[in-house]
Amino acid sequence: MRSLDYLLRRGVFTVVTIFLTVTANFFLFRVLPGDAVTNLSRVPHATPELQHALMVRFGLDKSKWDQYLIYLKNLLHGDLGVSFTYQQPVTHLLVEDLKNTVLLAGVGTLGAIVLGILSGVIAAWRRDSALDHLNTGLATLVYSFPSQWLGLVLLILFAGILPAGGMSDLFLFDSPPFWQNIGDVASHMVLPTVTLILTAYGGYTLVVRSSMLETLGEDYVLTARAKGLSDRRVVWQHAVRNAMLPMVTMVALDLGYVVGGAVLIEVIFSWPGIGMATYTALSQRDYPMVQGGFLLLTVSVILLNFLADLVYFRLDRRVSA
Repeated sequence: MRSLDYLLRRGVFTVVTIFLTVTANFFLFRVLPGDAVTNLSRVPHATPELQHALMVRFGLDKSKWDQYLIYLKNLLHGDLGVSFTYQQPVTHLLVEDLKNTVLLAGVGTLGAIVLGILSGVIAAWRRDSALDHLNTGLATLVYSFPSQWLGLVLLILFAGILPAGGMSDLFLFDSPPFWQNIGDVASHMVLPTVTLILTAYGGYTLVVRSSMLETLGEDYVLTARAKGLSDRRVVWQHAVRNAMLPMVTMVALDLGYVVGGAVLIEVIFSWPGIGMATYTALSQRDYPMVQGGFLLLTVSVILLNFLADLVYFRLDRRVSA
């Protein structure tokens, strides 16, 4: 009964949050000056009649309230609208961009999790040693760097060695061999992926180290040591397993980051993902495309936080108290 009550409370809170997010997402871009037709005033032969026809075509001649109701109605049917720039369904465009973003940010986040857990466990295991100070200091230093600054530094240092833009070599044949295509995409992923790993792994290291130090002082760990178990077995079989609970929230938030895309990193390395698409749509005042990108980001974070709450409840029933 308590489980059902907790699930219902978190579910209602999630639904209300999504509705408020959808509403804010719609009106946020409608308060900005100009629209998708504004730039036509500087284009030759863009007559007032043409601008008016495009306003009607895009539905921009209606009141904000009417546009909002139409937006909600279409959203209930899974329709995010048609891109003003590309004249294609936003859903189709975002699905293509999502594949590229998940590929890049998924690999980067997984690498950051693995590296962060390993370095955090080693730092806690060798507490107050030179290795601990080196690990913690490096994690703190890298964690403090803005991702766009770190990306630009890597771009400057390695642009002449590794591919620095895009997802593939434009000069390859139209249908290159499978393994050649895989190698080409992998080489283009190196710099943005390393940027993602270095940006995120520091936070994992610090959280895991802190949680591990707390766990290593628990009675059951001292009992395991008293039984004569080796330090390696105590750390990996007893301490690490119980120190991973704080990682659930961080992983859930980073998974939302994967879905939404690392906007600045994708822009710096011209990676064709959701971040790059959203940035381009903003500069073109492509409302449907921008709303679709932001909606995908925010709803993903909300749903993944809801999932994190459920995992927390499964691992530790005290969270519902």
